[in-house]
Amino acid sequence: MTLLDALRDVPTRLRNAARQVPTDDIDERDLDIDSSAHAAAGATAVTVALRRAVGQMGVRRTGSALLRLNQVDGFDCQGCAWPDPAPGHRHTAEFCENGAKAVAEEATKELLDREFFATHSVADLSDRSEFWLGKQGRITEPMVLRPGATHYTPISWDDAFATMAGHLTGLASPDEAVFYTSGKASNEAAFTFQLFARELGTNNLPDCSNMCHESSGSALTETIGIGKGSVSLDDVHRAKLIVVVGQNPGTNHPRMLSALEEAKANGARIISVNPLEEAGLVRFKNPQHAKGLTVGTALADLHLPVRLNGDLALFQAIGHLLVEWDALDHDFLSRYTTGFTEYVAHVADLDWDKVEASTGLSREQVTEAARMFADSPATVTCWAMGITQHHNAVATIKEIVNVALLRGDIGKPGAGLCPVRGHSNVQGDRTMGIWERVPDHFLDAIRDEFGFEPPREHGYDTVNAIRALRDGKVKVFMALGGNFVGATPDTDATEAAMRQADLTVHVSTKLNRSHVVHGREALILPALGRSEKDLTGGIVQRVTVEDSMSAVHASHGPLEPASPHLRSEVDIICSLALATLPDSTVPWAAMRADYREIRRRIARVVPGCASYDDKVEQPGGFVLPHPPRDNRIFETDSGRAVITSTPLEVLDVPPGRLLLQTLRSHDQFNTTIYGLDDRYRGVKGGRRVVFVHPADIDELGFRDGDQIDLVSEWEDDVSRIARDFRIVSYDQPRGCAAAYYPEANPLVPLDSTADKSNQPVYKSLVVRLERPGTATGGDGGGSADQGSGSSRTDTPHHMA
Repeated sequence: MTLLDALRDVPTRLRNAARQVPTDDIDERDLDIDSSAHAAAGATAVTVALRRAVGQMGVRRTGSALLRLNQVDGFDCQGCAWPDPAPGHRHTAEFCENGAKAVAEEATKELLDREFFATHSVADLSDRSEFWLGKQGRITEPMVLRPGATHYTPISWDDAFATMAGHLTGLASPDEAVFYTSGKASNEAAFTFQLFARELGTNNLPDCSNMCHESSGSALTETIGIGKGSVSLDDVHRAKLIVVVGQNPGTNHPRMLSALEEAKANGARIISVNPLEEAGLVRFKNPQHAKGLTVGTALADLHLPVRLNGDLALFQAIGHLLVEWDALDHDFLSRYTTGFTEYVAHVADLDWDKVEASTGLSREQVTEAARMFADSPATVTCWAMGITQHHNAVATIKEIVNVALLRGDIGKPGAGLCPVRGHSNVQGDRTMGIWERVPDHFLDAIRDEFGFEPPREHGYDTVNAIRALRDGKVKVFMALGGNFVGATPDTDATEAAMRQADLTVHVSTKLNRSHVVHGREALILPALGRSEKDLTGGIVQRVTVEDSMSAVHASHGPLEPASPHLRSEVDIICSLALATLPDSTVPWAAMRADYREIRRRIARVVPGCASYDDKVEQPGGFVLPHPPRDNRIFETDSGRAVITSTPLEVLDVPPGRLLLQTLRSHDQFNTTIYGLDDRYRGVKGGRRVVFVHPADIDELGFRDGDQIDLVSEWEDDVSRIARDFRIVSYDQPRGCAAAYYPEANPLVPLDSTADKSNQPVYKSLVVRLERPGTATGGDGGGSADQGSGSSRTDTPHHMA
């Protein structure tokens, strides 16, 4: 039975599916551990997706939404940024299990109204989990928390905008305001949001990219001249080798598995590089055809269980072997690169003992992988947060780039670099100017188009925004979507910082932790979801988004809005601008009334977006220019791609400690918790678990199933503790461990950031396990005055 068959069968099979709203919060005593899975998707994924969708949306709403999801004339998935197939090549059911869950979360029939807020004080809500908060339903009208109040109460839109305008115009400096953006905002919303901030007078525009792929942008800009990947979906299909590094597509980008399956059918080989062997890269049971529901397709030809933080050493060793074997594209190297001679000298004396210590792999395993690179005429290398969230992430990505350059794998069909973005439009937000360090040519274009001089001084990124809030330098915080408090590091320190603000504002669809960790005054502004019709200005509006591979396309929802009081993000931003900037030279009212006016401005401001509105009229949209991919043009200082030489490091973890990474459950997307079952890892009914190698459990004096507290260690000696975790025995490299976020985010020090990108280090935390009651400090630890406020990027322990 195909997924389409299952959808047609919904009325008879799932008509009475249970509703998903919990009356009680998570009870970790219900936690059950089973064996991990060795295949992803299949019939189980279809059943789970439809049960969740029908349970939250009902049968008719489910059909209306899911059959328009990721279609040419439909709306873009709220989840990951994996690209859609070309028009004419899409399935009728062009979505994955987690995409269906994402739509169900947004399009739920449960409504959260003023009676809910009257019943639940902020103190009550602050004791609830992210799971419980998110399951209460869609926020239906604007709400305000007045200074000293215990409950949110309703507020009119006009009064909400007046409140915000009063705070913003009363600031001593525009730089006392911060404007944060999640990766779900559309291009139109992102463009107007950054435009408003800059007309107000600040570049304080942090976004979720600061926490997920800032390291990719930094490394790629330095080496190939553009901070985006260089491949298309067709390149993935045509590749002869695909390397998936620090990424779990079965959970985080499930539709990628279909592309890998097609590549395998075309003769590709696949290498998986990850500390945990993930089910989706072992075997994929594609529910779109009969074989997929039964046997499935084995994907990874080689799995390398690399030790956390060992990827730099791995790729440097692969580069060393390619040089040694002369498995190089000499013509490409001579015509398009610089730094090759220095690199050859650097890797000539490779220390294999360091390689093995850093990677946890044998020389034979590394050599096998290098031979696969050498034998491949076209290789695509993909990576995600398992690479970007380390202290040396930028250097690691440069090593990945080195290997691609050695083989000439940029600007060649079936080859290239592929950072897989985690949220649906995080790449589009950056293209539209959501960046605290946007280049001068972008600001010049804003000046020329809108007639005001934008600020030139760089603003705060995410980490520095938290520091500024902590230090009293920021008075107003506004978030366009997302869950800033839940996603950011050092939870206790972040929450204390947020409470220093005079006003916090969240443009949201559903409740989350950020709404209950507030400034002296707080607003919740309910927005239309991507799945809903937008009739702003009395006409049918649509928005645009950009995927991981620089393809821009239109999106418009088919569903009736959850409440007549909802406004689009564009409407909210433009209305705020009209209330705050009465003498503006920007046509805010015209842009609010017709989003085509925004797209016409985008065409004249954003590089590569000429004729933007006309191009998105085309079925499937258009692809933004990418000089390295399109013409092997590298817009670096030298005009060539840069091969870099980086010292080899080995992270030295003290005895009795583990190296911890945070990761997602299969039943969540970012901080949104869909459910409590991570069936691929065998976890059911709870989330406070830590995965540890069985030999490490024994050596540390514990047993599988023990309850422990996690304590992270950092040079500031602040006690950061996450309490009440259950040890789960799990196969991974010795000395490594893993736990879900946001539950483990309290362990991430605010000042532990990646060199050059300032991205928080969520993936190499030195921790110890303590028996309950023996660790001292709060759950989350930290303090509001910790650290110096500098962009510290050194590492917690000795690097050999």
